[in-house]
Amino acid sequence: MDTVTYDMSQLSESTPSFFVKKDYLSILDNSNGIYSSNQIIIDTSQLSNSNKWINYREGYLLMPLLVSMTSPNTATGLALATSTDFSISLKNWYGTIIHSISLDLQGSTIIQQTPFQSLWNTFKLMTTLSYQSLVTESATIGFYPDSSNSFSFNSVVTAGGIGVCNNSNLFVAPPVAGDITTSKRDSFNKGFYERQRVWNFAYNQSVGLLSATPTYVTNSALLSQANTSAIYKSNIIKKVPSAAGGAFGVWQCAIQAVVYLRHLHSFFDKMPLMKGIFFRLTLNINNSSSVVTYSAAGGSQTLKSVTCPLGGVNPLMIASSLANNGSSAKTAGDYYYNISVGAICLDSTIKAVAGIVDGPNRNVTLNVPAYTFNPVFENAYISNSVRKIEYEDIYQYQVLKVGKQTGMFNQLITNGISGIKSVLVLPFFSAAENGGVAPIQSPYDPSGGGTTSPLCMLNNFNVVISGMNTLYNSERYTYEQFIQQLNGQNAINGNLVDGIGSSLISQLDFENSYCYYYVDVSRCLPIEVGVSKSVNIIGQNISEKEIDLYVFISYSCSVTVDALLGQRL
Repeated sequence: MDTVTYDMSQLSESTPSFFVKKDYLSILDNSNGIYSSNQIIIDTSQLSNSNKWINYREGYLLMPLLVSMTSPNTATGLALATSTDFSISLKNWYGTIIHSISLDLQGSTIIQQTPFQSLWNTFKLMTTLSYQSLVTESATIGFYPDSSNSFSFNSVVTAGGIGVCNNSNLFVAPPVAGDITTSKRDSFNKGFYERQRVWNFAYNQSVGLLSATPTYVTNSALLSQANTSAIYKSNIIKKVPSAAGGAFGVWQCAIQAVVYLRHLHSFFDKMPLMKGIFFRLTLNINNSSSVVTYSAAGGSQTLKSVTCPLGGVNPLMIASSLANNGSSAKTAGDYYYNISVGAICLDSTIKAVAGIVDGPNRNVTLNVPAYTFNPVFENAYISNSVRKIEYEDIYQYQVLKVGKQTGMFNQLITNGISGIKSVLVLPFFSAAENGGVAPIQSPYDPSGGGTTSPLCMLNNFNVVISGMNTLYNSERYTYEQFIQQLNGQNAINGNLVDGIGSSLISQLDFENSYCYYYVDVSRCLPIEVGVSKSVNIIGQNISEKEIDLYVFISYSCSVTVDALLGQRL
């Protein structure tokens, strides 16, 4: 404490001004508001000609999302009196809408197109962010981790759904009076609920607590719905009940999703200030639809279909219909759900329903800060304008249908990659074991937004690099993987300094729903860094379900650029 006091007293009263101006520039993507091809393309020609120093690390994508729900029941479908505002949520992090990305710089591919990239990115966020980050960033990026101990597994159709269900968003009382065993479980998924609160601003919501004789006004008395949409505040833009006269019920929400470039790929996180650089960014997106049949109000919900054209993560989650949950008021019938990038609902069935409207924001935009240097510091910066950008790219592979209980696996992942940094294995139940739907596409399961399938444990696990075991002893116990491998990865100070650290995963989380098997394989002699090496994973599936393994290998890459001219050297 005395040292800090002394050091602070020696600080100068002012700091030099490196920049004289900072502006945010915004450019539209090339799709003209049409995203039916499930692809977004952005080129930076406008920015490269701006004669400004661009900091892409601070840049972000603003992605308008339109969430739509309707029911063909003309008399008993959607009702305003029993609000449907909490019946839909998104999986953790807005970036789950992005299936894969690639980046071309002057005709050369800098970022390889890798499917299921959001699985890797949510792992990075879960191990990098701190709980303070949830206070400051969660509302912006749609990130709040799912509760690891609130899941259930249903082998038949129930009010929660089928397969893994972690979609309770309000308190659920114990099923039997005096049953203390339920106290061992979380009563609802807090992350699911917190993410809903961010964007389901309703124009007809009362301002204040309800009472027997309410005198409160609604939000629309303070800020009109038209002006709410005009300022691009996420909000419910349409809510029409079903009517006996034949009008279908409609519920729609427009979400302004922010995805930081540094969260998409480490290349953007490592980029220096650049002037004149031109690249083309391609994003493949998970526009998705689901159809669910409800047996009755508070009854079971049967998943009829999930449509995700690229086979990636279904970003939508549907709340349980148990009492006091978001879908409890839905009566018998079919309900259609869709999430689309842009202003237009891309599900033809929903789009054809009378009353469906377009969102207020049509285009994906790239927003980046542009700096104007103080000339003195600019000369110093460009005196050595050649910069080497060292970043990590990823390689992905799937090991499918690993047998249950004693299923052994010894799988070659790649014949050779140089500069290998780490290996991540994410276990999920196979679709056959999960009620016929892959966990990452289930609207009842938050898998794909950070969680794996629950209690998906591996034994005798090891990573073999060029025939040599990375781990001295193959891992048999959960504490070994968490303490010796997972805890501290990507965290501040490696979580070695008490009071200063990060990561959102505890050992309880790891042993329940965040079964990340991660191994740092970067340690080697300098002469070996550029040598291509094979990668195998070995182990045993000891869970009671057949599983699929999603394997990610991160490896080092580098590119040399001229920061002043924006050219690759």
